[in-house]
Amino acid sequence: MTSVVHTYAVDVEWSAPGGTSGYRAYSREHTLTSDAAAPITASADPHFLGDGALWNPEQLLVAAAADCHMLSYLALCALRGIVVLAYADGAMGTMAETPGGGGRFTSIVLRPTVTVAPGSDVELALALHHEAGEQCYIAASLALPVTHEATIVTGEP
Repeated sequence: MTSVVHTYAVDVEWSAPGGTSGYRAYSREHTLTSDAAAPITASADPHFLGDGALWNPEQLLVAAAADCHMLSYLALCALRGIVVLAYADGAMGTMAETPGGGGRFTSIVLRPTVTVAPGSDVELALALHHEAGEQCYIAASLALPVTHEATIVTGEP
């Protein structure tokens, strides 16, 4: 069986007058672009001298995991006859700094609240989160646990 390989190109651009003349002297603002998407202006986390009004790489990682899970989940629901009316997730990633200036994420917890149409199988809707977690490409690629604490409600969003 031949496997299918996908590639995803992203360009990162940064420049600043004076360059990196000192650790506290340069802007962390930069632009992320892709042929297929609108540019994202990003920065470092404010703890690392970035602009808190802009996306940072840590938020983008958590967003990628949450987004991938949602898209996997919605596809599974559509295939299994669960009508999802709304989906909202308050995802949270935890990163621990290590001595020497490094660090790593230790967990990502997804907390989706899913509204399904009346008459939907609520138990199946809840169970499909586990399968979505197994099918999510982002979660499968990370060396940390991506867990979910889902809530299913019935009715209008």
